[in-house]
Order: sequence, then structure tokens, then C-alpha cells
Amino acid sequence: MSKRYRVGLVGLRRGQGLVSVLAAHPQVEIAALCDLKPEVVEDLGRAFNVPESMLFTDFAEFVEKPLDIVVIATPIEFHAEQAIAAMESGKHVLCEQTVAYTIEDCARVVEAVKRTGKAYMMAENYCYFHYVRQWRELVRAGRLGQIFYAEAEYVHEITHLLIDPATGERLWRYTRAPIWYCAHCLGPLLTLMEDRVVRATGAHSDHHMYPGESIAFLDMEVGLFQTQKGAVIKILRSQVAPRYPHMVYYSLYGTKGYVENGRGDVAENDGFLWLADEMSKEQGARPVRWTINDPAASPEARAGGHGTSEYYMVRDFIQALDEGRQPPIDVIKAVDMTVPGICAHEAAMKGGVWVDVPLFEW
Repeated sequence: MSKRYRVGLVGLRRGQGLVSVLAAHPQVEIAALCDLKPEVVEDLGRAFNVPESMLFTDFAEFVEKPLDIVVIATPIEFHAEQAIAAMESGKHVLCEQTVAYTIEDCARVVEAVKRTGKAYMMAENYCYFHYVRQWRELVRAGRLGQIFYAEAEYVHEITHLLIDPATGERLWRYTRAPIWYCAHCLGPLLTLMEDRVVRATGAHSDHHMYPGESIAFLDMEVGLFQTQKGAVIKILRSQVAPRYPHMVYYSLYGTKGYVENGRGDVAENDGFLWLADEMSKEQGARPVRWTINDPAASPEARAGGHGTSEYYMVRDFIQALDEGRQPPIDVIKAVDMTVPGICAHEAAMKGGVWVDVPLFEW
């Protein structure tokens, strides 16, 4: 008989999408909710039939309740402390990306996983886009050959989330360097390549869009990385560049072919695929419509956000717990997707020096 998991969520602005897809899983009971805004907790509690006694505005009280899993969807600056507290109180953790803003906090989370024996998975949903899952099959079958270069661009103007346009209040993302939020870029690439970053450098284009603003307002930040397998990765990040619609772009180059999505609509766009085993140079690449939604997925797979990605992410997490193994994006892979961005920003602020990226091990 399948185990049933009592799940609590903290951070309900982002968590509203996650709670829907979790509630759709047959082994999940939404048992507790926590947020600083009582009206948000109460509204979502009613929607998912959570008892009033399990609705909280205080994390310390929430995390001690009888739960199997804590889902963390709070601002990144709280991820490490809350994940550690949840594991120390006996809960498994599914945490929004990234792990933390500092290498020291990443190390603390790794140590907590080892010490408590609890599972930690980073909720990097872009790894579960339908086309990323399709590409993984191509890579695993060897059809792209050895991957020697990959790149990603995530350009998403969110100035309204940096400073409240109505009040002028600085919001929690205000001090976030663009490339710290690197997992939507690095996550899918490292997953596809089954590789790790060992060296990093970076560059930024300063503050032309918002002169005089804090570090969060860097126009663009670029990270360049060398991997353990000898490949090169380039990523581009902006939170303020005027690019509409916002863009999530990936490409992989291998010894036997290449694949890329388009630069149009995030959910569905036209990219290209060239495979040496079925296409000639003269034919060129084949246009392909890539989508984040799996057309074969069941209706409940669309209960969350980001297409069908979160359905598969939650499914994999629960399955890993059932089988007593590490989840797909375990704590080591999570810091592999987080730390390179921290290092690239440090390198950029020092004028583009190369820095070694620390690797954490089990």
C-alpha cells in the first residue's frame, strides 16, 4: 500500500501553484499552510480544506507540527534556515530554487541533509519542461554525441518585483544579483549534460537601465563556466532588460548534432534539431515546435504552473521518498545548480577573473 504524505507549505504567494499540483497527487494530503499574511493562509486553507488549527503565520510553530514534507516557497534569503529547521524537525524538504545566496549557507544545507538523513530536493521545475525531457532522451541515447558546449538565456523584466510601483518600497528581490538566480539556466543544462561546473567567470554591463540603483539592477550578467567533463557553458541573465515576451533559451552542441529551442513564447516556440544519424549537412536542421506541456499527460498534470513540469517534478519527488532513495535534484545537484552563479557574480565584480567553484560530495 502506498504511503500517504502529510505536506505543509510555507510561502503561499508562489506556493499557490505548488499546492494545487501537490493536492492532485493521490499520496498527498495538504495538512498545513504558513504565510506572513493571515488572509492568504485563511483563503487557501478554505480552498484545500485545511483545519484552522493547521494554519500559521509563524514558521517556528508551523515546522514543529506532525508533517512528512515541508515545501518551501519563501524568498531565497530564508531558504537555508527554513530547510535546515524542517529537516532537523524530521521533515523531508522540497525547496524552491535556489538553495541560498551564499556558499556558506549552501554548505550548511548539505551538512544538514547528511546529519538528519532527510531528503532534500530543489524544485527546479524548468528541468521538467516537456522539451527538456525530450532532449534528455536524445542525449541518453547518444544521438547528440559528446556535449562540448551549451548555453542558456533567461531574460525576464521584473522591475515591479524589485521595487513596488505603487509605494516605492524595496522588495525582497531588490538586492539579488541577476546571475544568483541561475538555476533556471544551469539546472536543465547540467541535468542534460550530467556534468558539474568546476570553474567560473563573469561579466556585467553595469547600470544603464537604472543608474545608481543597487546590484539587483545590473542590466545584464553573463556567466562562463568550465565543466568537469571539459565542456563550456555560457548563461545570460537579466531582470530589467526590456524584452517582451520574456525569454528562456537553451542550446546544446554535441559531436553528432545540436538542438535548440526558439526565442519566442516561453510555453511553445519553434526551434531546431540536427542529428548526424538522420540528417545531412545539405538538408540542414529540422524546425521543431518545442513545448513546455506534455500533450500526453493526464488532465491533473496541468493543476500547477509552468505547464506540466511541476506535475512531473512532484511525482519524481514522491516516488523517490517511496523508494527510499535520493530525489533527482538532490542536495548535491541543487548546490551544483546554485553555487556557480554565486561564483560568476563574484568573478564579474572583480573584473572577470576566473574562480574555482567548490564541489560538494556525499
